[in-house]
Amino acid sequence: MDMDITKLSEMEFRVTMVKMMCRLEKNINENINENIESLRTEMRANLAEIKNAMNQMQSKLDALTARVNEAEERISELEDGMVEEKVKTETWLKKIQSQECRLREITDSMKRSNVRIIGIPEGVEKERGLEEIFQQIVAENFPNFAKEISIHVQEAERTPPKVNHNKPTPHHIIVQFANIRSKDTVLKTARAKKFLTYRGKNIRIMSDLSTQTWNERKGWQDIFKALSEKNMQPRILYPARMSFRIDGEIRTFQVCQTLTKFVTMKPALQEILRGVLCTRKQLIKIRAEINELEIRSTVEQINRTRTRFFERRKKIDKPLARLIQKNRERTQINKIMKEKGEFTT
Repeated sequence: MDMDITKLSEMEFRVTMVKMMCRLEKNINENINENIESLRTEMRANLAEIKNAMNQMQSKLDALTARVNEAEERISELEDGMVEEKVKTETWLKKIQSQECRLREITDSMKRSNVRIIGIPEGVEKERGLEEIFQQIVAENFPNFAKEISIHVQEAERTPPKVNHNKPTPHHIIVQFANIRSKDTVLKTARAKKFLTYRGKNIRIMSDLSTQTWNERKGWQDIFKALSEKNMQPRILYPARMSFRIDGEIRTFQVCQTLTKFVTMKPALQEILRGVLCTRKQLIKIRAEINELEIRSTVEQINRTRTRFFERRKKIDKPLARLIQKNRERTQINKIMKEKGEFTT
């Protein structure tokens, strides 16, 4: 409403100004209320979106948590299974070693009355039997022994029986005596003479033992040689024991570990066997290192499984951190609205 203010009286001017201020205040309040309502509507929409996003994140988090728990259970089961398999493997290995040891003892027991003759040419048994060949060896090398003692041969054969023409050395002859005493007598006499011949060719007579027992006897050879040089009268007894004289006594050892412990109490003997025992210790150390490498390989496999698990865990932690941050923002917004008393959820 247009009017000339200069023509109004003071009272009219004041009334007009009050009316104008009232209309202005009314317009301002209406604009503020409209703005607040639009802000409320926008805030509700934003909060609805946040709730929806949070629900989706919670669903994904629940799914990931379930998968992580399942992975943990599977890893735990795998670790338990690996431990069980390791225990089973060790148990089976011990059983196999025990059975092999038992089999070796049975084999050696069956061969206890046998001797092995090495160096007899192939085909001579066609002229006369192997039993007669053995009698000829005895007559040629131990003529007095053959007259004094009667040796009864129960059986003799080539081993293996099939002839291999590509093999340059002749097959061995196994001679089985009627009793162990005859076998021990023959071996003792053969060791005393040292060099044996058959028709002018050098031959050897030794005990007939299993392959494993022979390997164990060979393991004593270096120690036997070192003790022989010091005239300690070493002997390798049946089936694979080391015997020698020290301090006027004869000591016998079944395994090298027992000898090693005994050597630590005898400085003079320790000096004699220093290089030999060091070599055996190195072999034992190498075996221990191989076992340690196998254990390390198993541990590394477990560690790789754990690393993959924790990498997946880190991938879950990132969206979880974002979800926690959104929850904090939502809490702060609700707190501000409650303090103003203009919005509640």
